[in-house]
Amino acid sequence: MKRVLFFALILPLFLACNNEDEDFEQSYVEMGTIENSSQLTNFVFNQDDNTRLKITNSDIKYYRPKHGQRVIMEYVVLPYSGFASSYQYEVKMLDVYEVLTKGIFNITSATQDSIGNDAIGIRDIWISNNYLNIDFVYPGYSKMHFISLVKDASKTYTDNKVHLELRHNANDDYPSVNMNGLVSFNLTTLRVNGSNSVDFVLHTKEFNYGGAERTYNFTYKYGTSALMSPAKVIAIPERKAIIK
Repeated sequence: MKRVLFFALILPLFLACNNEDEDFEQSYVEMGTIENSSQLTNFVFNQDDNTRLKITNSDIKYYRPKHGQRVIMEYVVLPYSGFASSYQYEVKMLDVYEVLTKGIFNITSATQDSIGNDAIGIRDIWISNNYLNIDFVYPGYSKMHFISLVKDASKTYTDNKVHLELRHNANDDYPSVNMNGLVSFNLTTLRVNGSNSVDFVLHTKEFNYGGAERTYNFTYKYGTSALMSPAKVIAIPERKAIIK
């Protein structure tokens, strides 16, 4: 009888420990921006919903991402140990994918050819934390492709909106398999003093529309974390694009 009582007492404790372990091992995959001006292995990951995480442990040893780098990160939350006011959670990084992070390029007649104008496939576009994020696909094989967001001053518009072009240079790559990629363009150079938002039009050339031009209308609200696709599930690309 004493043995039965002992197991009856210990079973709830065992189940509670099991539940805690399960919670600890649950992993999350999120997109955000790195804060690492000192180039340390411990750094801050600022998610696009403005949740700030401190990476204090990692399965990727000696990883030092540069400050301002956009990434998709898989992580688990570590047990509470008294957090600083500058972040909400301490986490262990399990995996990371560096998202191509670029600004807006002012195109000229001299750079027109190198920028290219090859068609591309758009899977999703959304704005978060000052970035225009584009989930795209292109047919390629082994060569480096170039993705740019450009402003062409030689073109004039009368709608009082900023007009930007997504440009793709396939570098004469052989269209063998579809490659998936993500790119984040920093929109802060579009800000205008005295305003809290700016309207802009994105021009694309998409192969799933027969190579015809397509336009998207956006309102960039400065410094907000609102997602244009709040239900979007972020994932690390399986067949990664070769891009700059």
